[in-house]
Amino acid sequence: MSKLRPILNLSYCRYYSVKQATKKLPIISCKRPEFNHFEGQSYSKFDGIPLASKGWLSNKAKGDYFVIYGNANKKEEKQVYRKSFEEIGVAPSLIEVMSEQGFSLPTAIQTKAIPSILSGTNVVMTAETGCGKTLAYLLPIFQHILEWKPSIKEEFNSPLAVVITPSRELASQVGEVAQNIAQRLNLNVTTLVGGRTKQKMLNPPIEYCDILVTTLGAYSKLVTTGIFKINNVHHVVLDEADTLLDDTFIDKMAHLLKKFPIQHKVQIQTPPVGCQVSLVSATMPHELPAAVNAFVDPESLKTITTSNIHRVLPHVPQKFLRLGKAQKPLALLKEVQADVNQNRAVMIFSNQTSTCDFVSMFLNENNIECININGRMAVALKMGKFEMYKSGKVNVISCTDIASRGLDTTRTHHIINYDFPLYTADYIHRCGRTGRIGSPDNCYITNFVAWPREIQQVQRIELSVREHSQLPRVNANIKRIIEDRIVKMAGSV
Repeated sequence: MSKLRPILNLSYCRYYSVKQATKKLPIISCKRPEFNHFEGQSYSKFDGIPLASKGWLSNKAKGDYFVIYGNANKKEEKQVYRKSFEEIGVAPSLIEVMSEQGFSLPTAIQTKAIPSILSGTNVVMTAETGCGKTLAYLLPIFQHILEWKPSIKEEFNSPLAVVITPSRELASQVGEVAQNIAQRLNLNVTTLVGGRTKQKMLNPPIEYCDILVTTLGAYSKLVTTGIFKINNVHHVVLDEADTLLDDTFIDKMAHLLKKFPIQHKVQIQTPPVGCQVSLVSATMPHELPAAVNAFVDPESLKTITTSNIHRVLPHVPQKFLRLGKAQKPLALLKEVQADVNQNRAVMIFSNQTSTCDFVSMFLNENNIECININGRMAVALKMGKFEMYKSGKVNVISCTDIASRGLDTTRTHHIINYDFPLYTADYIHRCGRTGRIGSPDNCYITNFVAWPREIQQVQRIELSVREHSQLPRVNANIKRIIEDRIVKMAGSV
């Protein structure tokens, strides 16, 4: 009997800890309550971690679901002291601008990043989507420009700071944010995107520019031809740096940035000497590519992150619904009709352009006005359609991952992943289109899960939440992943 006592005690302890945990709302709520997961709940390393999605590869699992409530017990948390803009060194003129725009206190990432950038430090800034990263680098840049500009000889096409983005849509979005601040400070912001680069080379723009927001391709060509000068550039920002540093862009990026005098740390003086760099994104590989060494000393990069980096959004419920392929259209119609009835804005993501087009056509045929945007559309058409959604003329938009980064989606109430994304970084960015600063209350996400690869991805996400760990395989270098997979497949033939 004495040999059995430790086992009985262990069982009692397990029962007691679970009973204590059930007094709180579940972090994961499942159709089958025995799979619910509570805050502070742990699992025996011998028994393994039970997953609600474990049996989803079977067709019998259709109709099963679970919901992740990341901060189900948020009301029980104590208020944390938040520093003011003044305390982190922001100038009074910029504090006044922030106040006019409705920002009274900096966000967590702004509190961490602004002092470092103001001090001349090169930074890698990685934080969850919608938490204020754009202002985290724009505010110190504007502050430096206000200090430096009186002592720097003004030249045409010679910016003091350059923000480089991987897409025209993101460049336009960042340019709009920067312009809203600049016009109150009597500074000049220029947005330069591709599409008419040859025309600009034949008929060069001649303008004074304090901050240039641009795409890599267009800026690289105009710097090479000498139309834009780099001698006065003291700030370079790579926005969505994970994409700009992947195999698609890295060679051109490194070739361009080698021309800038990027320092280990810029001496903040008037006029300044050297150039500092900021790498910014919601997702970032754990190891930067070796090509980064060509333009910046990795030892000079200070990593700035938040506690929610590479995790599911803690403040937005996310429902994972196991469906069959044929069940998806009807489930979509039910979800979207509920949003339309409540006048809620909804974004629907698909993995392919053909599916994106089908979703739009299907909803319109069922008397739900829906527009669609994808990467194959001309930029003007794409932005025109998105403006209809952004302005509230249309509440439903069907899109591919082209809309998962850089667009102003603060009015989005509901995200539907009609196709579940195959890469973790894409899931993070799609979900980040809602629950942002300025978004409506009670935002939520619905995921349709049908195919084996989607189910495996969902299982990895569920496991990370139960383990309270970062999401696995957060790597935006999709091109390299695909190429590696092709090589492996070829080798196995």
